[in-house]
Amino acid sequence: MQYDYLIVGAGLFGAVFAREMTDQGRKVLVIDRRDHIAGNIYTRSVMDIQVHEYGAHIFHTSDRDIWNYVNRFAEFNHYINSPVAYYKGEVFNLPFNMNTFHKMWGVVTPEQAKARIAEQIAGLGIVKPRNLEEQALSLVGPDVYQKLVKGYTEKQWGRDCRELPAFIIKRLPLRFVYDNNYFNDRYQGIPVDGYTAMVSKMLAGVEIRTGVSYREFADERRTEDGTEIVDRQGNRYRKVVYTGMLDEYFDYRLGHLEYRSLRFETEEMPDCDNYQGNAVVNYTEREVPYTRIIEHKHFNFGTQKGTVITREYPAEWRQGDEPYYPVNDDRNDALCAEYRKLAEETPHVIFGGRLGQYRYYDMDKVIAAALQAAAKEC
Repeated sequence: MQYDYLIVGAGLFGAVFAREMTDQGRKVLVIDRRDHIAGNIYTRSVMDIQVHEYGAHIFHTSDRDIWNYVNRFAEFNHYINSPVAYYKGEVFNLPFNMNTFHKMWGVVTPEQAKARIAEQIAGLGIVKPRNLEEQALSLVGPDVYQKLVKGYTEKQWGRDCRELPAFIIKRLPLRFVYDNNYFNDRYQGIPVDGYTAMVSKMLAGVEIRTGVSYREFADERRTEDGTEIVDRQGNRYRKVVYTGMLDEYFDYRLGHLEYRSLRFETEEMPDCDNYQGNAVVNYTEREVPYTRIIEHKHFNFGTQKGTVITREYPAEWRQGDEPYYPVNDDRNDALCAEYRKLAEETPHVIFGGRLGQYRYYDMDKVIAAALQAAAKEC
């Protein structure tokens, strides 16, 4: 059988591309090495609660077209992301706003908050930050840094802030309003029936195979006319859409790109109806090993009996682990640029998504990129 596209990865990029090409009358097959669709936005029902299996995902965008697009496949609720931070018995609102500053210093007006921050920064005398710690201190001063930035960042990166480059934190958002909405985007929410149901609707009518890796499934054969892609059953594919790791596709021939990974501990609590009173609580002190606790029922304003929580632990990434966050420092950016040159010399493959592009994407940007890639093929 002849297919137009073999789409490697049933996450958001692959699902959107598959939908667009199918609607154009192209024949596509989607494979995924996991045993489920939806990639990292996969949700599953536990105790009638939609659990975000790979960490919290809140959809947000300012692009009306993207918002209209996702609403074709899901009904979204009106969830507003308003996380809180826990530090040694104190609870602060995030992002850093007037509620945060009032709790920290007792200030009431924006003028008072700005003056307190400016006073703290001036006392440090940092002119040219040499590392992340100095960069953060020069932006928010020692109080906010010590309580809300330092420990959390060190856990995320697995290194002392003085060992991290300054450019990792180019800015820290300070909002001088009493508003706990984490995102500034016009549209925000979470699918009422979960992300898996949304992706399933995107993939309606599309042939899918899970539990299959690309190298196990297909071979690429050089011919006089280019590259022939053939699977184990003899089916042929005109192009590959690859959303796996960019360096893995090229068998790491130039070296390994670095990632940070995550580990999740999910706990079902049938006798507790409300564990922490908020969907996301960040733990910003270094001594607490996890960075946050997610209570999933609050994403959908749940009233079910019982609750489900997930503790999220940052982890060093090693080959074979799940990659989550690209480490976009100078070394990795330079190496990625070399891999992208190889990608440009591989015209039968479209590289997409956060792993295929080695770039952290919000969900709306993933969809926009997939739509753009699909439009180029039409």
